[in-house]
This record gives sequence, C-alpha cells and structure tokens, in this order.
Amino acid sequence: MSEFGDEEAWRIRLTPEQYQILRCSATEAPFTGVYWDHHEEGRYRCAGCEQVLFLSDDKYDSGSGWPSFTRPVEESRLTLHRDDSHGMERIEVRCASCGGHLGHLFPDGPNPTGQRYCVNSAALEFEG
Repeated sequence: MSEFGDEEAWRIRLTPEQYQILRCSATEAPFTGVYWDHHEEGRYRCAGCEQVLFLSDDKYDSGSGWPSFTRPVEESRLTLHRDDSHGMERIEVRCASCGGHLGHLFPDGPNPTGQRYCVNSAALEFEG
C-alpha cells in the first residue's frame, strides 16, 4: 500500500475514468477531455495526488486532441518508462509522487524543448 492508499482507496477517491487512466493506464478518446482545448492561465495538478505537474505557459495545441505541454514544472515530478504496448514504442509518463499514469512523451514538440508531453485530461486538475 502506498501513502495514498490501496486500490480500493483509489477507487473511492477517483472518478471511474480517473481510476482507469491513473491506475490502469487507460487513455481517454482524443478531443473529449476537458483540457485539450483549455486556455486559462494557471497550473495543472495530478488528479491522483494534487502535485503540480505543468504550467499553462508550457501548454500548446498539438492538434492531437489531448493536452500537450513542452515541459513539466520540474522533471523530477515525473517518471519515464518504456512502453511497448499496442505495437508501438513509446515513453510512458507517470507522476513521480503517486505513480499515476499521465500519458506519453514524444520527441515532436515545438521549440525550445522539442518535447510533447501528451497527457490525459482526466489525469489532471486545473488550478487558475
């Protein structure tokens, strides 16, 4: 059991969609999440543990249908893992604090980083 509780505690704490994404590595359909076309200024927190992960200044429209960021607030707030599922080679992004699945990292983002952190809206909470 983590400091955030066992799986039953996660099921109680999270919505069914958040649970499937954060704890089971599911993906929401593109262009359906609340933050893919969100343009307010503020901070994006992990929906599992509330750690601040991304800033609106680093968010951009990638055309992918998911919230996309060029960088995290601090790289140490994320962990990266090889993901060979679904016949693809990708880099999975997880919250370093609670281990929740956030999305994937791709090397096709804009300058200055060239990175695209493609994140599920349901894995995030916005604070304006």
